[in-house]
Amino acid sequence: MTDALTHGVSRMGTVVRAIPRTGSATTGWHLRSADASSGIAGGDERAEQLDDDALAPAPMSKRVRIESLWNSVKFVRRQGDVLFGDAAGGSDVLCYDLAGGPGPVTVVCNPAHITSIMTADPAIAPSATRQSPLRPIVGPNSVLTSIGERHRGQRALLMPRFHGRSVAAYRESIERATAARIDAWPVGEPVRLADLAQHLTLDVIMSAVFGLPDGRPTTEAERALRTALIRALHMSTQPVATAAQLMNGFSENPVGVTKLVLRPVDRAISGILAERRAESGRRERTDITALLLDARTEDGQPLSDGEIRDELLTLVLAGHETTANTVAWTFERLTRNPGVYDDAREAVAAGDDGYVAALLNESMRNRPVVPMVAREMLRPWRFGTTLVPSGMTVLVSILLLHHRDDLYPQPFAFDPGRFLGVRPAPHTLLPFGGGNRRCLGAALAMAELTTVVTEILRRVDLETHDRPAERPRHRNVTMIPQDGGLVRALAVR
Repeated sequence: MTDALTHGVSRMGTVVRAIPRTGSATTGWHLRSADASSGIAGGDERAEQLDDDALAPAPMSKRVRIESLWNSVKFVRRQGDVLFGDAAGGSDVLCYDLAGGPGPVTVVCNPAHITSIMTADPAIAPSATRQSPLRPIVGPNSVLTSIGERHRGQRALLMPRFHGRSVAAYRESIERATAARIDAWPVGEPVRLADLAQHLTLDVIMSAVFGLPDGRPTTEAERALRTALIRALHMSTQPVATAAQLMNGFSENPVGVTKLVLRPVDRAISGILAERRAESGRRERTDITALLLDARTEDGQPLSDGEIRDELLTLVLAGHETTANTVAWTFERLTRNPGVYDDAREAVAAGDDGYVAALLNESMRNRPVVPMVAREMLRPWRFGTTLVPSGMTVLVSILLLHHRDDLYPQPFAFDPGRFLGVRPAPHTLLPFGGGNRRCLGAALAMAELTTVVTEILRRVDLETHDRPAERPRHRNVTMIPQDGGLVRALAVR
């Protein structure tokens, strides 16, 4: 495949320039049997930064070719099938030409290649945030889309709110929200776990970000924000979302349907900021909104409303959507693997926290909610025999990494036992990304996941079955279950 898709050869190896098409997509990688192999193993582990003059910069073309547009559509709709199909021949460096932002890209899934990127100086391998499909949604000023000194400053400001004592303080809120949702669980009816978990995790993140008691809105602006966020997330699962994502790939600002969906969200955030400023001095707040309102730039100026808006929207969206879909994927996998489900329930009854941790690792390995992260290479780089010019985007496929035969034998099997008493080697398990871009809220997410999954296993008897696995659906940067992790409760205790 690589020979057919790359142009130019030097004495050092194949030079990636422009790639005219994708390879052949497989059909339903998620339906592969537990004993199947992925065909991804071994490979040339050489990975290093090259001299600036080693290769000419990657050509940047504004022309949108039909082929590259079709590649982008396939990536948006069938990313996993495309990647597994192209990697099955043993190549762990793949190349594509994508419209809507990145242009030519290189995809890597070898741990050695990934380590070279994740440990590189962010100044020469920054996050490719300007090409992120989330940029038009959350804006350019958030911790998710900023780079360099601004990103470091934002992480330093926000990190204490997502670690240590702060996470411990959220535990009671997590437990109360979980208990309330399980108490109201309808027995005998199909339930989309993604929806149930979305409401639950939204309660928690609204508490952390806006200081709402148990995440419950008390003002008109808070109620409007919660309603607008749920509506926006629902719209993102509709067929029109694919077209909206491609349209926004050509713009730094939201356009079309995306702009219309975000308008009530932005109005609600503006209303909340106005409320908080009006009450300034009348009550003490320690939530993240108050932190951002009090923050000052290096020259002593307050953050603009646009900067605060971008930060708040990022934290709310990133802070609950990925967690909710991890819960959905976990039980989608468990209900199709009755033996594992029984083991998990026995472990919870015995208070075996180690098994729950292994279960979550296996769920996030088997179905990573964020299947890919991107870096923009500002220097030439070598990945095995492939040479990448400066200016090219490199995509780290977490999905392929997690299904390598040489890291995880029988990678399509759902087997928490592979993580029992095992600490994964660096850059072999990346559910929260890596390097200086590792998810800011990873500790809070794990606290939520542990509590929610444990309590559902303890209190809810779910129907197990042998129906086909739910199809993964790619939405912006996430991979979610097509039917939302559909389950049916036989009993609730």
